[in-house]
Amino acid sequence: MKKALITGITGQDGSYLAEFLLSKDYEVYGMRRRTSTPNFENVSHIQNEIHWLSGDMTDLASLIEAVRQSDPDEVYNLAAQSFVAASWPQPLATGQITALSVTNMLEAVRIAKPEARFYQASSSEMFGKVLETPQTETTPFYPRSPYGVAKVYGHWITVNYRESFDMFACSGILFNHESPRRGLEFVTRKVSDAVARIKLGLQQELRMGNLDSLRDWGFAGDYVKAMWLMLQQDRPDDYVISTGEMHSVRELLQIAFSHVGLNYEDYVVIDPQFVRPAEVDLLLGDCAKAKEKLGWRLEVGFEQLVRMMVDADLERVKRQAAVETSVVV
Repeated sequence: MKKALITGITGQDGSYLAEFLLSKDYEVYGMRRRTSTPNFENVSHIQNEIHWLSGDMTDLASLIEAVRQSDPDEVYNLAAQSFVAASWPQPLATGQITALSVTNMLEAVRIAKPEARFYQASSSEMFGKVLETPQTETTPFYPRSPYGVAKVYGHWITVNYRESFDMFACSGILFNHESPRRGLEFVTRKVSDAVARIKLGLQQELRMGNLDSLRDWGFAGDYVKAMWLMLQQDRPDDYVISTGEMHSVRELLQIAFSHVGLNYEDYVVIDPQFVRPAEVDLLLGDCAKAKEKLGWRLEVGFEQLVRMMVDADLERVKRQAAVETSVVV
């Protein structure tokens, strides 16, 4: 039985990855920060199948101890301050958690289990003001946010440890990937949640920023399989994971609202506070390398993804409303 250590396991990607690895009979260790109110919502259905460890991505000693306790064959480093918009008001925290913590994790693996295979969650936000379209593994980076800058550091320090210490370390340059488990602050989930609330009469409008931004959106459940495939290869390498299709925020709104029989133009209000200080206009990935070398394939398309998220939020909001009503009664 293989053993895997996942940082950021309670997030969207961590939860899908944990499910996937458990289905392959892995012994899964999940590292989380100690908090007074831990959030296990995304992993509640598998919580008892995971071995839980405490650790802090800014504290090397705790990471070394987590690696020693788990003795992993594979390490998936998914922990980060992952909300791009929050990286402008919190640039130092983003640098500590999203950039320098990667070095901490690599050091912990190098010291405690150097033969373990390491996966780093890189991001399409590293491309930022894109210098070519579509973007591949060799496209130069031009990040447009503190988050993107931090991810560039994490990416290159992973390459450096691979080349300096002969570690099996890979980076997955993942383009936007979404699901019903996405945080409510992210635009796709913000839209699906609002559509559900508007349909049920609990919300009157949805305030948005730039509707013309173009993104390459896929399903997180598909993308975690690519992470695993990277660590099953004979040699470590970096891979773009994407759909190869671009869709605008406007298209996202059209599909989401029409799915419940509404017109987005009747409810969406443009609000300047949601426009980024430095915008990333378009992102489009070329995942030919992943398809050829990893044999990776997409299973969920964009429209199916959006409808899945709206349906999930409709059910969730209905349940919440029913509970609130029963409490009032």
